[in-house]
Amino acid sequence: MKRRFCISLALAALLTIRATAEQRAIVRVAGTQAILSTACSLLGCTIVRGLDDPLGQLFLIGISDTASISSLLSSLSVYPGILNAEVDSVVRVAQDRPPVPPALYDTINVPFYGVQVHSGYLSQPAVSIVRLADARNMFGLSGNSAVAVIDTGVDPTHPVLQGVLAAGYDFTHNRSSGSEKGDVTQSTAAVVDGVSPVYVNSYTAAGIDQSTAAVVDTQQYSAFGHGTMVSGIVHLVAPTAIILPLKSFGPDGSGYISDILRAVYMSVRSNARVINMSFSIPSSSVEFSRSISYATNSGVVCVASVGNNGKNMPVYPAAYNGVIGVASTTNDDVRSSFSNFGAPLVWVAAPGEGVVTTYPYGAYAAAWGTSFSAPLVAGTAALLLQQNRALTPADVASAIGHARQLTSDLGNGRLDIVNALQAGQ
Repeated sequence: MKRRFCISLALAALLTIRATAEQRAIVRVAGTQAILSTACSLLGCTIVRGLDDPLGQLFLIGISDTASISSLLSSLSVYPGILNAEVDSVVRVAQDRPPVPPALYDTINVPFYGVQVHSGYLSQPAVSIVRLADARNMFGLSGNSAVAVIDTGVDPTHPVLQGVLAAGYDFTHNRSSGSEKGDVTQSTAAVVDGVSPVYVNSYTAAGIDQSTAAVVDTQQYSAFGHGTMVSGIVHLVAPTAIILPLKSFGPDGSGYISDILRAVYMSVRSNARVINMSFSIPSSSVEFSRSISYATNSGVVCVASVGNNGKNMPVYPAAYNGVIGVASTTNDDVRSSFSNFGAPLVWVAAPGEGVVTTYPYGAYAAAWGTSFSAPLVAGTAALLLQQNRALTPADVASAIGHARQLTSDLGNGRLDIVNALQAGQ
Protein backbone atom coordinates (compact mmCIF):
# COMPACT_ATOMS: atom_id res chain seq x y z
CA MET A 1 0.00 0.00 0.00
CA LYS A 2 1.32 3.43 -0.91
CA ARG A 3 2.59 5.34 2.09
CA ARG A 4 1.00 8.73 2.74
CA PHE A 5 2.27 11.29 5.20
CA CYS A 6 1.14 14.80 5.87
CA ILE A 7 2.53 17.07 8.53
CA SER A 8 1.81 20.59 9.69
CA LEU A 9 4.72 22.33 11.34
CA ALA A 10 5.24 25.83 12.72
CA LEU A 11 8.85 26.74 13.32
CA ALA A 12 9.67 30.23 14.47
CA ALA A 13 12.88 31.60 13.07
CA LEU A 14 14.04 33.10 16.36
CA LEU A 15 16.91 31.29 17.99
CA THR A 16 17.65 31.97 21.64
CA ILE A 17 20.82 31.36 23.58
CA ARG A 18 20.61 28.58 26.16
CA ALA A 19 22.98 27.35 28.80
CA THR A 20 25.16 24.33 28.09
CA ALA A 21 27.58 22.27 30.14
CA GLU A 22 30.17 22.34 27.37
CA GLN A 23 32.03 25.66 27.34
CA ARG A 24 33.37 26.78 23.98
CA ALA A 25 34.71 30.01 22.53
CA ILE A 26 35.58 31.43 19.12
CA VAL A 27 38.99 33.09 18.90
CA ARG A 28 40.67 35.05 16.10
CA VAL A 29 44.46 35.41 16.13
CA ALA A 30 46.81 37.76 14.31
CA GLY A 31 49.11 35.21 12.76
CA THR A 32 49.33 31.46 13.22
CA GLN A 33 47.80 28.85 15.49
CA ALA A 34 51.02 28.90 17.54
CA ILE A 35 49.90 32.13 19.18
CA LEU A 36 46.72 30.50 20.42
CA SER A 37 48.52 27.31 21.43
CA THR A 38 50.81 29.31 23.70
CA ALA A 39 47.90 31.26 25.16
CA CYS A 40 45.90 28.10 25.87
CA SER A 41 48.86 26.42 27.54
CA LEU A 42 48.99 29.32 29.97
CA LEU A 43 45.25 29.93 30.41
CA GLY A 44 43.92 26.37 30.44
CA CYS A 45 42.02 26.05 27.17
CA THR A 46 42.20 23.54 24.31
CA ILE A 47 42.14 24.16 20.56
CA VAL A 48 39.33 22.08 19.04
CA ARG A 49 39.64 22.99 15.35
CA GLY A 50 40.09 25.76 12.84
CA LEU A 51 36.88 27.38 11.59
CA ASP A 52 37.79 27.56 7.89
CA ASP A 53 37.92 31.33 7.50
CA PRO A 54 39.88 32.41 4.41
CA LEU A 55 42.76 33.88 6.45
CA GLY A 56 43.18 30.83 8.66
CA GLN A 57 42.94 32.99 11.78
CA LEU A 58 39.74 31.66 13.35
CA PHE A 59 39.62 28.80 15.88
CA LEU A 60 37.23 27.01 18.18
CA ILE A 61 38.55 26.37 21.69
CA GLY A 62 37.19 24.30 24.58
CA ILE A 63 37.19 25.30 28.23
CA SER A 64 36.90 23.20 31.35
CA ASP A 65 33.35 23.01 32.73
CA THR A 66 34.62 24.29 36.07
CA ALA A 67 36.50 27.28 34.66
CA SER A 68 35.10 30.80 34.35
CA ILE A 69 34.59 31.46 30.67
CA SER A 70 34.16 35.20 31.27
CA SER A 71 37.54 35.35 33.00
CA LEU A 72 39.17 33.36 30.22
CA LEU A 73 37.71 35.64 27.53
CA SER A 74 38.92 38.68 29.44
CA SER A 75 42.42 37.22 29.60
CA LEU A 76 42.39 36.30 25.93
CA SER A 77 41.22 39.76 24.92
CA VAL A 78 44.41 41.35 26.27
CA TYR A 79 46.78 38.55 25.24
CA PRO A 80 49.26 39.64 22.53
CA GLY A 81 48.20 38.43 19.10
CA ILE A 82 44.55 37.70 20.01
CA LEU A 83 42.23 39.86 17.88
CA ASN A 84 38.85 38.69 19.18
CA ALA A 85 37.40 36.17 21.62
CA GLU A 86 33.69 35.44 22.10
CA VAL A 87 31.45 32.72 23.47
CA ASP A 88 30.43 30.03 20.99
CA SER A 89 26.75 30.32 21.83
CA VAL A 90 24.23 27.55 21.43
CA VAL A 91 21.01 28.68 19.74
CA ARG A 92 17.63 27.00 19.54
CA VAL A 93 14.50 27.31 17.43
CA ALA A 94 11.25 28.42 19.15
CA GLN A 95 7.86 27.11 18.00
CA ASP A 96 4.12 27.75 17.94
CA ARG A 97 1.12 25.60 16.89
CA PRO A 98 -0.90 26.20 13.67
CA PRO A 99 -3.97 24.70 12.05
CA VAL A 100 -3.64 22.38 9.05
CA PRO A 101 -4.22 24.22 5.71
CA PRO A 102 -6.41 22.73 2.96
CA ALA A 103 -3.54 22.72 0.42
CA LEU A 104 -1.74 20.06 2.47
CA TYR A 105 -4.54 17.61 1.68
CA ASP A 106 -4.33 18.22 -2.07
CA THR A 107 -2.22 15.14 -2.81
CA ILE A 108 -2.96 14.66 -6.52
CA ASN A 109 0.35 14.19 -8.36
CA VAL A 110 1.23 16.61 -11.17
CA PRO A 111 4.44 17.01 -13.23
CA PHE A 112 6.99 19.63 -12.18
CA TYR A 113 10.39 19.88 -13.88
CA GLY A 114 10.82 16.18 -14.43
CA VAL A 115 9.30 14.88 -11.19
CA GLN A 116 5.83 14.31 -9.78
CA VAL A 117 4.75 16.63 -6.95
CA HIS A 118 1.57 17.17 -4.96
CA SER A 119 -0.79 19.64 -6.58
CA GLY A 120 -1.12 21.49 -3.28
CA TYR A 121 2.58 22.31 -3.44
CA LEU A 122 2.15 24.14 -6.77
CA SER A 123 -1.31 25.63 -6.33
CA GLN A 124 -1.05 26.87 -2.74
CA PRO A 125 -1.95 30.51 -1.92
CA ALA A 126 1.67 31.65 -1.54
CA VAL A 127 2.36 30.84 -5.21
CA SER A 128 -0.33 33.16 -6.50
CA ILE A 129 0.36 35.85 -3.90
CA VAL A 130 3.97 36.37 -5.01
CA ARG A 131 2.99 35.85 -8.69
CA LEU A 132 5.36 32.94 -9.15
CA ALA A 133 3.44 31.26 -11.98
CA ASP A 134 3.10 34.60 -13.80
CA ALA A 135 6.82 35.20 -13.47
CA ARG A 136 7.64 31.75 -14.82
CA ASN A 137 5.36 32.25 -17.82
CA MET A 138 6.65 35.74 -18.54
CA PHE A 139 10.39 35.21 -18.08
CA GLY A 140 10.95 31.45 -18.45
CA LEU A 141 13.42 31.38 -15.56
CA SER A 142 13.95 28.46 -13.20
CA GLY A 143 17.32 29.22 -11.57
CA ASN A 144 20.82 27.99 -12.40
CA SER A 145 22.83 29.22 -9.41
CA ALA A 146 23.77 27.29 -6.30
CA VAL A 147 21.74 28.20 -3.20
CA ALA A 148 23.32 27.26 0.13
CA VAL A 149 20.80 26.37 2.84
CA ILE A 150 22.31 26.65 6.33
CA ASP A 151 19.88 24.63 8.42
CA THR A 152 19.18 21.18 9.91
CA GLY A 153 20.17 19.40 6.70
CA VAL A 154 17.95 17.86 4.04
CA ASP A 155 16.50 14.50 3.02
CA PRO A 156 18.83 13.59 0.11
CA THR A 157 16.43 10.92 -1.17
CA HIS A 158 13.31 13.06 -1.34
CA PRO A 159 11.98 12.50 -4.89
CA VAL A 160 11.22 16.19 -5.35
CA LEU A 161 14.68 17.39 -4.28
CA GLN A 162 17.19 14.65 -4.98
CA GLY A 163 17.84 15.73 -8.58
CA VAL A 164 18.98 19.24 -7.56
CA LEU A 165 20.92 18.55 -4.35
CA ALA A 166 24.67 18.91 -3.99
CA ALA A 167 26.28 16.65 -1.39
CA GLY A 168 26.71 19.40 1.19
CA TYR A 169 28.30 18.94 4.59
CA ASP A 170 27.26 18.09 8.14
CA PHE A 171 29.07 20.39 10.56
CA THR A 172 27.29 18.92 13.57
CA HIS A 173 29.04 15.57 12.97
CA ASN A 174 31.98 16.79 10.85
CA ARG A 175 31.24 14.55 7.88
CA SER A 176 30.37 14.84 4.22
CA SER A 177 26.68 14.96 3.21
CA GLY A 178 24.15 17.44 4.51
CA SER A 179 21.55 14.76 5.24
CA GLU A 180 19.29 15.16 8.25
CA LYS A 181 17.95 11.60 8.08
CA GLY A 182 20.86 10.32 10.14
CA ASP A 183 19.39 12.18 13.11
CA VAL A 184 16.49 9.74 13.45
CA THR A 185 16.26 6.10 14.46
CA GLN A 186 14.24 3.42 12.70
CA SER A 187 11.44 3.83 15.22
CA THR A 188 11.26 7.55 14.58
CA ALA A 189 11.27 6.94 10.84
CA ALA A 190 7.98 5.06 11.31
CA VAL A 191 6.21 8.42 11.16
CA VAL A 192 5.94 7.86 7.41
CA ASP A 193 3.72 4.81 7.79
CA GLY A 194 0.49 6.38 9.02
CA VAL A 195 -2.61 7.69 7.29
CA SER A 196 -4.45 10.21 9.48
CA PRO A 197 -3.27 13.57 10.88
CA VAL A 198 -2.76 13.80 14.62
CA TYR A 199 -0.74 16.27 16.64
CA VAL A 200 2.51 14.65 17.72
CA ASN A 201 3.61 17.64 19.83
CA SER A 202 2.63 21.24 20.37
CA TYR A 203 3.32 22.31 16.79
CA THR A 204 3.20 19.25 14.52
CA ALA A 205 0.28 17.37 12.95
CA ALA A 206 1.41 14.23 11.19
CA GLY A 207 -0.22 11.44 9.22
CA ILE A 208 0.50 8.77 11.79
CA ASP A 209 -1.37 6.77 14.40
CA GLN A 210 -1.53 7.71 18.08
CA SER A 211 1.09 5.18 19.17
CA THR A 212 3.62 6.40 16.64
CA ALA A 213 2.88 10.00 17.63
CA ALA A 214 4.39 9.31 21.05
CA VAL A 215 7.72 8.44 19.40
CA VAL A 216 8.36 11.95 18.08
CA ASP A 217 6.64 13.88 20.86
CA THR A 218 9.98 14.92 22.36
CA GLN A 219 12.21 17.99 22.27
CA GLN A 220 14.88 15.78 20.72
CA TYR A 221 13.13 15.95 17.33
CA SER A 222 11.45 19.35 17.61
CA ALA A 223 13.10 20.75 14.46
CA PHE A 224 13.52 17.57 12.43
CA GLY A 225 12.61 18.32 8.81
CA HIS A 226 13.18 22.08 9.04
CA GLY A 227 15.97 22.10 6.46
CA THR A 228 14.06 19.86 4.05
CA MET A 229 11.07 22.21 4.29
CA VAL A 230 13.19 25.32 3.68
CA SER A 231 14.90 23.62 0.71
CA GLY A 232 11.52 22.66 -0.73
CA ILE A 233 10.45 26.31 -0.80
CA VAL A 234 13.66 27.38 -2.52
CA HIS A 235 13.03 24.62 -5.06
CA LEU A 236 9.43 25.70 -5.58
CA VAL A 237 10.63 29.12 -6.74
CA ALA A 238 13.86 28.08 -8.50
CA PRO A 239 13.35 24.42 -9.48
CA THR A 240 16.60 24.01 -11.46
CA ALA A 241 18.85 25.82 -8.98
CA ILE A 242 21.32 23.57 -7.16
CA ILE A 243 20.70 23.39 -3.41
CA LEU A 244 23.77 23.04 -1.18
CA PRO A 245 22.63 21.68 2.22
CA LEU A 246 24.94 22.77 5.03
CA LYS A 247 23.82 21.09 8.23
CA SER A 248 24.63 23.36 11.18
CA PHE A 249 21.70 22.48 13.48
CA GLY A 250 20.60 19.25 15.13
CA PRO A 251 17.08 17.75 15.06
CA ASP A 252 16.23 19.65 18.25
CA GLY A 253 16.86 22.94 16.45
CA SER A 254 20.05 23.84 18.31
CA GLY A 255 23.45 24.58 16.88
CA TYR A 256 26.69 26.45 17.53
CA ILE A 257 27.61 29.76 15.96
CA SER A 258 31.01 28.26 15.13
CA ASP A 259 29.32 25.72 12.83
CA ILE A 260 27.32 28.48 11.16
CA LEU A 261 30.56 30.38 10.50
CA ARG A 262 32.07 27.31 8.86
CA ALA A 263 28.96 26.95 6.73
CA VAL A 264 29.13 30.55 5.53
CA TYR A 265 32.76 30.17 4.52
CA MET A 266 32.04 26.85 2.78
CA SER A 267 29.21 28.50 0.85
CA VAL A 268 31.67 30.97 -0.64
CA ARG A 269 34.28 28.30 -1.39
CA SER A 270 31.59 26.19 -3.07
CA ASN A 271 30.63 29.07 -5.39
CA ALA A 272 27.11 29.43 -4.03
CA ARG A 273 25.54 32.68 -5.21
CA VAL A 274 22.80 32.75 -2.55
CA ILE A 275 22.77 31.79 1.14
CA ASN A 276 19.46 31.16 2.91
CA MET A 277 19.53 31.48 6.70
CA SER A 278 16.13 30.66 8.20
CA PHE A 279 17.20 31.36 11.77
CA SER A 280 18.09 34.30 13.95
CA ILE A 281 19.81 35.15 17.20
CA PRO A 282 19.09 38.14 19.47
CA SER A 283 22.72 39.21 19.95
CA SER A 284 25.32 40.13 17.39
CA SER A 285 28.56 38.20 17.00
CA VAL A 286 31.73 39.89 15.78
CA GLU A 287 32.78 36.79 13.84
CA PHE A 288 29.33 36.13 12.41
CA SER A 289 29.19 39.71 11.13
CA ARG A 290 32.67 39.31 9.65
CA SER A 291 31.68 36.12 7.82
CA ILE A 292 28.58 37.76 6.34
CA SER A 293 30.64 40.72 5.12
CA TYR A 294 33.09 38.31 3.52
CA ALA A 295 30.24 36.51 1.74
CA THR A 296 28.55 39.66 0.42
CA ASN A 297 31.89 41.14 -0.65
CA SER A 298 32.46 37.87 -2.54
CA GLY A 299 29.23 38.44 -4.48
CA VAL A 300 26.97 36.13 -2.47
CA VAL A 301 23.38 37.23 -1.80
CA CYS A 302 22.54 36.63 1.88
CA VAL A 303 18.88 36.16 2.88
CA ALA A 304 17.66 35.69 6.46
CA SER A 305 14.41 35.46 8.38
CA VAL A 306 13.70 38.29 10.83
CA GLY A 307 12.35 36.20 13.69
CA ASN A 308 9.00 35.44 15.26
CA ASN A 309 8.78 37.60 18.39
CA GLY A 310 6.13 39.88 16.96
CA LYS A 311 8.34 42.83 17.92
CA ASN A 312 10.35 45.67 16.46
CA MET A 313 13.74 44.37 17.56
CA PRO A 314 17.08 43.63 15.91
CA VAL A 315 17.99 39.98 15.31
CA TYR A 316 20.93 38.53 13.43
CA PRO A 317 21.99 37.83 10.72
CA ALA A 318 18.99 39.72 9.26
CA ALA A 319 20.15 42.98 10.89
CA TYR A 320 23.66 42.80 9.44
CA ASN A 321 24.54 45.16 6.59
CA GLY A 322 23.94 43.61 3.19
CA VAL A 323 21.53 40.91 4.39
CA ILE A 324 18.00 40.79 2.97
CA GLY A 325 15.81 40.48 6.07
CA VAL A 326 12.46 38.81 5.38
CA ALA A 327 9.28 39.20 7.45
CA SER A 328 6.11 37.09 7.21
CA THR A 329 2.71 38.05 5.85
CA THR A 330 -0.62 36.28 5.93
CA ASN A 331 -2.49 35.14 2.84
CA ASP A 332 -4.52 38.36 3.23
CA ASP A 333 -1.39 40.52 2.80
CA VAL A 334 -1.05 41.80 6.33
CA ARG A 335 1.84 41.24 8.71
CA SER A 336 1.72 37.90 10.51
CA SER A 337 1.13 38.46 14.20
CA PHE A 338 4.24 36.47 15.08
CA SER A 339 6.57 38.27 12.66
CA ASN A 340 9.16 40.78 13.79
CA PHE A 341 8.93 44.07 11.93
CA GLY A 342 10.40 47.52 11.42
CA ALA A 343 13.35 49.21 9.76
CA PRO A 344 16.17 48.58 9.19
CA LEU A 345 15.64 44.89 10.03
CA VAL A 346 12.99 44.15 7.40
CA TRP A 347 13.86 44.66 3.75
CA VAL A 348 10.87 42.80 2.35
CA ALA A 349 8.08 40.44 3.45
CA ALA A 350 6.73 37.21 1.96
CA PRO A 351 3.96 34.73 2.79
CA GLY A 352 4.81 32.68 5.86
CA GLU A 353 1.60 31.00 6.99
CA GLY A 354 0.68 27.47 5.95
CA VAL A 355 3.30 27.29 3.21
CA VAL A 356 3.21 23.76 1.76
CA THR A 357 6.61 22.24 1.13
CA THR A 358 8.67 19.04 1.20
CA TYR A 359 9.31 17.00 4.34
CA PRO A 360 11.66 14.01 4.93
CA TYR A 361 10.78 10.54 3.66
CA GLY A 362 9.08 11.78 0.51
CA ALA A 363 6.43 13.59 2.53
CA TYR A 364 5.00 17.10 2.56
CA ALA A 365 4.47 19.65 5.32
CA ALA A 366 2.74 22.95 5.95
CA ALA A 367 4.87 25.47 7.79
CA TRP A 368 4.43 28.77 9.61
CA GLY A 369 7.09 31.32 10.43
CA THR A 370 9.54 33.78 8.93
CA SER A 371 11.76 30.71 8.42
CA PHE A 372 9.55 29.86 5.47
CA SER A 373 9.17 33.39 4.11
CA ALA A 374 12.93 33.76 3.62
CA PRO A 375 13.39 30.90 1.08
CA LEU A 376 10.74 32.45 -1.19
CA VAL A 377 13.08 35.44 -1.41
CA ALA A 378 16.22 33.30 -1.71
CA GLY A 379 14.67 31.46 -4.64
CA THR A 380 13.80 34.79 -6.25
CA ALA A 381 17.44 35.86 -5.89
CA ALA A 382 18.45 32.72 -7.81
CA LEU A 383 16.06 33.69 -10.62
CA LEU A 384 17.51 37.20 -10.76
CA LEU A 385 21.05 35.84 -11.00
CA GLN A 386 20.02 33.52 -13.83
CA GLN A 387 18.56 36.51 -15.64
CA ASN A 388 21.72 38.57 -15.13
CA ARG A 389 24.75 36.94 -13.51
CA ALA A 390 26.49 40.32 -13.28
CA LEU A 391 24.11 41.53 -10.57
CA THR A 392 25.75 42.34 -7.25
CA PRO A 393 24.10 41.48 -3.91
CA ALA A 394 23.04 45.12 -3.69
CA ASP A 395 21.52 44.94 -7.18
CA VAL A 396 19.56 41.81 -6.23
CA ALA A 397 18.30 43.43 -3.04
CA SER A 398 17.24 46.52 -4.96
CA ALA A 399 15.28 44.45 -7.49
CA ILE A 400 13.58 42.41 -4.76
CA GLY A 401 12.70 45.71 -3.10
CA HIS A 402 10.32 46.43 -5.98
CA ALA A 403 7.55 44.81 -3.98
CA ARG A 404 3.89 45.43 -3.31
CA GLN A 405 3.64 48.28 -0.85
CA LEU A 406 2.06 47.37 2.48
CA THR A 407 2.57 49.02 5.87
CA SER A 408 5.77 50.93 6.55
CA ASP A 409 6.92 48.43 9.17
CA LEU A 410 7.38 45.80 6.43
CA GLY A 411 10.19 47.54 4.61
CA ASN A 412 9.69 47.67 0.85
CA GLY A 413 6.53 45.59 1.06
CA ARG A 414 5.50 42.06 0.11
CA LEU A 415 7.55 40.11 -2.43
CA ASP A 416 6.31 40.33 -6.02
CA ILE A 417 8.48 38.13 -8.24
CA VAL A 418 7.25 39.69 -11.49
CA ASN A 419 8.17 43.17 -10.28
CA ALA A 420 11.56 41.93 -9.05
CA LEU A 421 12.46 40.33 -12.38
CA GLN A 422 11.33 43.38 -14.32
CA ALA A 423 13.49 45.59 -12.11
CA GLY A 424 16.48 43.28 -12.43
CA GLN A 425 16.64 43.30 -16.22
